[in-house]
Amino acid sequence: MAGSLKSTSEAGTLILTLSNPETRNTLGPEMYAAGIEALNAAENNPEIRSVIITGEGAMFCSGGNLQRLQANRREAPEVQAQSIEGLHNWMDSIRTYPKPVIAAVEGAAAGAGFSLALACDFLVAASNAVFVMSYVNVALSPDGGGSWALARALPRALANELLMLGERMPAQRLHDRGLVNRLCAPGEALAESLRLAGQLNARAPNALASIKELVNDAATNPLSLQLASERDHFVRNLHHPNGAEGIEAFLQKRTPGYR
Repeated sequence: MAGSLKSTSEAGTLILTLSNPETRNTLGPEMYAAGIEALNAAENNPEIRSVIITGEGAMFCSGGNLQRLQANRREAPEVQAQSIEGLHNWMDSIRTYPKPVIAAVEGAAAGAGFSLALACDFLVAASNAVFVMSYVNVALSPDGGGSWALARALPRALANELLMLGERMPAQRLHDRGLVNRLCAPGEALAESLRLAGQLNARAPNALASIKELVNDAATNPLSLQLASERDHFVRNLHHPNGAEGIEAFLQKRTPGYR
């Protein structure tokens, strides 16, 4: 049975729920397409200030469906390549989406599920959650940008440990390394993510979009280009109506009301 991506909203936050409980929320082409469509719609909705991606039940995501992958071995290589392109298009849409995206992880984030969590801007995990780059356990290599994200976020030795050994790593260890933003009690990942989203939703959306773009570009930009980009973003945000509201609210010692 193909999974689905359920969509709800709460207090300015779009909640996308991976729903494929029969296979522990495995991913597939239908979810990739639905994820891109949901983000495209929410981008143009001023009522949506942030997005949470979570899994149905006690599991975030177990990655790709091995039965589907086994069936694809009997097809031309282009079939699997096209499927991975769909996944990568979704990952890229999360990375470039101008509003904050939070992963709310319960249970396990495995394989492409781990890559999906890494694509988000914030990662909230239950204290008993585990993360595993399980590809190597079935003689495969990563997709979804997992190797890219881990190589940039962690020391090389720890990234290799995750990628080459395929062992389960507890959320606490990744929190200690700065990869997980917040730990919470089991069963509270979505609630904690909504609290984090509430903080983000109170910020100026244009400023958050600028910060996300600047952070994404910083890893590859030379300093001169990054400085020029910071200048342009700063000037644009200063002359945005939210710039006036933010400065006036600070000077008047009141809570700003951003649009």
